Amino acid sequence: MTKPTHPALTMVRMLWRDKFAFFSALFLIVMVLCALFGPMFLEDIATKQNLRGRNAPPFDFSKAWVYWLGGDALGRPLLARIIVAAQNTLFVATGAVICSLTIGTTLGMIAGYSRKVTSQIIMRLADVIMAFPSLLLAVIVLYMLPPSVGNLIVVLTITRIPVYLRTARAEVLEVRGRMFVQAATVMGASTPRIVFRHILPVILPTLVTIATLDFALVVLVESSLSFLGIGIQPPEITWGLMVSQGRPYLTSAWWLSFWPGLVIILTTLSLNLLSNWMRTALDPVQRWRLEIARKKQ
Repeated sequence: MTKPTHPALTMVRMLWRDKFAFFSALFLIVMVLCALFGPMFLEDIATKQNLRGRNAPPFDFSKAWVYWLGGDALGRPLLARIIVAAQNTLFVATGAVICSLTIGTTLGMIAGYSRKVTSQIIMRLADVIMAFPSLLLAVIVLYMLPPSVGNLIVVLTITRIPVYLRTARAEVLEVRGRMFVQAATVMGASTPRIVFRHILPVILPTLVTIATLDFALVVLVESSLSFLGIGIQPPEITWGLMVSQGRPYLTSAWWLSFWPGLVIILTTLSLNLLSNWMRTALDPVQRWRLEIARKKQ
């Protein structure tokens, strides 16, 4: 008999089949490692000024490796600053996505499985939030609140809740009529058990795929707010703030904004490519396509 393959190993093999998704996952892993360990080793280097290296050009390999992407207006190495800035950028995006996913999914499941009055109240709340453009709402609130990581996460969480709320409600309305849910109801299972034990595992892959795609959008929104000057403030570093700080030097030192902007583009592109793969890999109806492709190798 053939020994069964571990599910994690099967997923890695299917990921390897899609080279774009595979290298996107590798890039995101590198970014996560930079966010976790970069400030530990490079924070002092990233904040130390060196006026002799003001606007130092990139690709000067005679200097230390942290200056290979050049220096900023105060002589601080761009490579080290990009690595350190990954922590704030990814931390804000992760916090906002996890909070909005948790709150939106919970409210969506309540709206999809509860009585009509409760459902209508929750959906009208989502309509009120969606009536304001997310970026405009974030700008208004952050002008009123002091800029901080916590306030930024709260604002981005509020703007993203309707996405998960509406998706979860639609999925619950579809799943609640299936046979296994009706069987659990007939057997006397409580409503929380039906919702969290039987319905949630079915709708979770869809929500995770949306969260991966939404992560890219939150990174862009956070970068936009930092670029406008109402996000995280110096001496903290984010990729969007680095782009903003390099804007006055676009004609003389293009690399100050180019490198952090390129990292933002690569991160969002990697998240989009990975979410497309996850949409197929986590869907039992579509997953067989990846499994067949893997067996043909």
